[in-house]
Amino acid sequence: MSPFTGSAARTSHWRHLRVERADGIATVTLARPDRLNALTFGAYADLRDLLAELSRERAVRALVLAGEGRGFCSGGDVDEIIGATLSMDASELMDFNRMTGQVVRALRECPFPVIAAVHGVAAGAGAVLALAADFRVADPTAWFVFLFTRVGLSGGDMGAAYLLPRIVGLGHATRLLMLGEPVRAPEAERIGLISQLTDEGRADEAAQALARRLADGPALAHAQTKALLTAELDMPLSAAVELDASTQALLMRGEDYAEFHAAFTGKRPPKWRGR
Repeated sequence: MSPFTGSAARTSHWRHLRVERADGIATVTLARPDRLNALTFGAYADLRDLLAELSRERAVRALVLAGEGRGFCSGGDVDEIIGATLSMDASELMDFNRMTGQVVRALRECPFPVIAAVHGVAAGAGAVLALAADFRVADPTAWFVFLFTRVGLSGGDMGAAYLLPRIVGLGHATRLLMLGEPVRAPEAERIGLISQLTDEGRADEAAQALARRLADGPALAHAQTKALLTAELDMPLSAAVELDASTQALLMRGEDYAEFHAAFTGKRPPKWRGR
């Protein structure tokens, strides 16, 4: 995302999210615990706009996405979204569905790693938000369910049919998206849906520790690795290795690459600057 912005000032308060920044780490918490953090139109819009804003700031080196209370996110709010969409015309429905996709694109395209800290339910859109993160850190209470066919809609919502087969394979993705079956933490870890399984109640702590490790590392290298992982999903090998070559050539002119050599020869830890 471009770092260039217009006249708008940085947003100081987000109505539908709790946002904390500390030493290169942003923690974004879905904070409707009484509704299992069900998403509203405003929550989607805030996530879309927040990710764009954080990407422009270039101060964030890692982001943790978490849910308050008993679960991560139960998906779209049945009353505030599903009920409301029944009275929308085709144009309004396209605008809404495009917005939800913009959130997923923003998670994949932001220039910093995103870690989903999952406990309890991650259902529907909540499961896709976790899917769009770079890492899914979960405790044994976590369970994922892609509910879209169970409400009469396509299982390929918000990019799920693109992302899920690339993480767990086509066979598992077909089962999860078509049947809407829940997958609990042990199976989710086995099929690769979970990046790290923690002790119960420790997902947030482990996600913060991973964010700290990433934030203390070479931010530019992480950003380019994330960009290549996304860009090369649909490339032939010849195009992918060419893109790898041009990316590495640019990074070899960067300060972090030279700093690694200086630190190695000086027998000291590198001081990464993200340049």
